[in-house]
Amino acid sequence: MLLNQDLHPERQIYYLGALILDAINSAKYEKIDLFDIYQHINKKNAPKAPFQSYMLALDWLYILGIIENSSGNIKKCF
Repeated sequence: MLLNQDLHPERQIYYLGALILDAINSAKYEKIDLFDIYQHINKKNAPKAPFQSYMLALDWLYILGIIENSSGNIKKCF
């Protein structure tokens, strides 16, 4: 479920998608490893994002055509 009435934003797909895009934008290189993005997200935010929700957010961004996956390296498409 994309929009949930849950009070935990760290579990929301939209919220995690925004954090993923922020991590990609702040990266030094064009491509960044998906585990590096996950570590970056969990360093910046006090409640750690569940890995399953993180992967769902990556899938959602991929389906929308916002990111590409190349052997575990994530690259934004815009």
